[in-house]
Amino acid sequence: MKLMIRADDLGYSRGVNYGIYDSVKQGVINNVGVMVNMPDTQHGVNLLKDLDVCFGQHTNICVGKPLSDPSKIPSLVQENGEFKPSSAYRNATEDFVDLDEVILEIEAQYERYKQLMGKEPEYFEGHAVVSDNFLKGLEIVAKRHGLKYFGFAFDDKPIIVNDNQVFIHMEAMDASYDPFAMIKRIAENPSENAFDLVVFHPGYLDANILEKSSLTIPRTQEVKLATSDRLVKYMQTHDIKLYTFDDL
Repeated sequence: MKLMIRADDLGYSRGVNYGIYDSVKQGVINNVGVMVNMPDTQHGVNLLKDLDVCFGQHTNICVGKPLSDPSKIPSLVQENGEFKPSSAYRNATEDFVDLDEVILEIEAQYERYKQLMGKEPEYFEGHAVVSDNFLKGLEIVAKRHGLKYFGFAFDDKPIIVNDNQVFIHMEAMDASYDPFAMIKRIAENPSENAFDLVVFHPGYLDANILEKSSLTIPRTQEVKLATSDRLVKYMQTHDIKLYTFDDL
């Protein structure tokens, strides 16, 4: 089967950075999404920059501060100048994101990504927010710069990237989450003529992540699995091959 494993949230916190580093250096992760607007982004990039990783822009509009002028993107920010949290999007009855404003911020994050990494993102997607205008903005900016855009999946439908079908699997918010059991289920029923993408958020827990994120314990479970001999042996015995976004 064609398996991709992506680690999101590099830069979220130092604990997350170290968890992703271990998951790459000692584990099976080879795709990493960078949150370019966070205080710990440079720390994370410094940890991973010399490793063989496919890096992407994990565009973020719900944690931390924007890179564009807050006064120019009022639909995205709170009175303190920080992004509106993900709960604001979950509780909204209509899309409050202004398309022109979100494009301004997406462009700012794209420019920061190039400054940080010294190259274009190898893929381009968004973090934890379902907003039609956010998705439109991502697609517009990706098309403008010729980037490999990876959208959101709905109703178990695949995402199409360069004529490749990609099925997304992410179960970390489930109460009984077991990352190894998830991968076993995928391996037992792989998608035909398609890629299966497992989205992980590996990390260790620190004060920042505990204060800002609702996703905590599963991050540590994913580090444990990604760095385990158990997973490597399972992949070998079941002929599971790992791919990156460069293969799409």
